[in-house]
Amino acid sequence: MDWNRVEGNWKQVKGKVKEQWGKLTDDDLDRIAGKRDQLEGKIQERYGIEKDRVRRDIDDWCARQGW
Repeated sequence: MDWNRVEGNWKQVKGKVKEQWGKLTDDDLDRIAGKRDQLEGKIQERYGIEKDRVRRDIDDWCARQGW
């Protein structure tokens, strides 16, 4: 899925993001506002995962969504 579509539909998508990455708070998701780089950074911060791994995880997650 094109990340621009995620950003445009953030209100609908953030519930699915929260299901996948439950350590992210509602405030985190509101601040991220669909920005992929901010999502990557917040996942790194909350989970202690390296940047390359976070990118792969987000890509894999997007591919599984079937949008």
